[in-house]
Amino acid sequence: MKSLLSYTALVAGLSTLSPAFAQTEVQFWHAMAGEMGQRVEKLASDFNASQKDFKVVAVYKGTYPEVMTGAIAAFRAKQPPHIVQVFEVGTATMMSAKGAIYPVHELMKEQSAPFDATAYLPAVSGYYSDVKGNMLSFPFNSSTPILYYNKDLFKKAGLDPEAAPKTFADLEAYAKKLQAAGVPCGFTTEWPSYMQFENFSAYHNQPISTKENGLAGLDAELKLNGPVQVKHLQNLVDWQKTKVFDYGGRGDSSKPKFFSGECAMTVSSAAARLGIVTNMKAEVGMALLPYYADVQGAPQNSIIGGASLWVLRGQKPADYKGVAQFFAYLSKPEVQAWWHQETGYLPITTASYELSRSQGFYDRNPGTDVAVKEINLNPPTENSKGLRLGNFVQIRAVIEEEIENALQGKKTPQQALDAVVTRGNELLRQFQKSNS
Repeated sequence: MKSLLSYTALVAGLSTLSPAFAQTEVQFWHAMAGEMGQRVEKLASDFNASQKDFKVVAVYKGTYPEVMTGAIAAFRAKQPPHIVQVFEVGTATMMSAKGAIYPVHELMKEQSAPFDATAYLPAVSGYYSDVKGNMLSFPFNSSTPILYYNKDLFKKAGLDPEAAPKTFADLEAYAKKLQAAGVPCGFTTEWPSYMQFENFSAYHNQPISTKENGLAGLDAELKLNGPVQVKHLQNLVDWQKTKVFDYGGRGDSSKPKFFSGECAMTVSSAAARLGIVTNMKAEVGMALLPYYADVQGAPQNSIIGGASLWVLRGQKPADYKGVAQFFAYLSKPEVQAWWHQETGYLPITTASYELSRSQGFYDRNPGTDVAVKEINLNPPTENSKGLRLGNFVQIRAVIEEEIENALQGKKTPQQALDAVVTRGNELLRQFQKSNS
């Protein structure tokens, strides 16, 4: 009898724990290491604390390419994560993975989760939507390039530290004054293809490719060898000779040139703000990208970088309720405002931008709203909604190789950009053939 009572007590005790055992795990694979990774962990833990049915498990899986490759392999092995963070140039690849993705607009509707596509900044939502305007992935960490400048060096050169150069003519003039004051280099750039050709083209309302930069079809062809792009590369080549511009390599390898004061200005991601402010002893200003005043339609608007969250099929139907609830949580103005203010990434909704403004964040941190203003400078055109081109990771490498050929005098700017188009189009046709 005693053993029966003990057994009954044990069953009763276990039954009180059942809600914990019933909690459904949602796997979220991401590419954010270090401090950014800690902030992703906080988003997940705060969501988990807000309800009892689901537990989002944020798992760091390496670089953006590694995360995407790993997720596709896991899907084929029938062990996919629920959510995967994919960088913006992987959008075409994810869209072509028919049967693998669960479009976000369908997910939110089918799970009856609060979702209003019009609440998102048009330049952000447009990038991750199909031609009908349906959002396919959930915008998460969206960034755009801006101009950073060393206010201390501006003062040294007799320049107004509150007046950044607006045009490329201004940029050249400022650089020469800075050099006359002993600064070795005027400006440098990170991510040369993304910042100096993809964003440059959109900002000047020039096509990156046909078919609305690939958003309207797989049969797009590159258009990066137009007169405006060739003129810009010619200027970079000419400026490099006197260090008005100084090439610092691919990715963000030019950072030390700006951090050390070797270069007074740099084009970098809005999301690099925390790292720049933390690492620089000098006071740093933030401003809109420079443009050529003689190009009609400039400045238009910049385009986003960063990544979005894709939902993979292959999970239990009930799990997707948790995914939808997590996305609804991430969309809350207070959550988005926190993420934006903590990381430097764009607020993806108008409400989170307005909340940040009403909280006095932009007043306390001058320049932190530059990226928001820049990406919303004008309603996006076919040339400035973003791009969606297959094999674009490889195409970016081609662009940067040909930029380097021009800077090293191996090719003229026209020859280099013509080669970008020829070689890039071959990669586009390969992708089209594989995904038609």
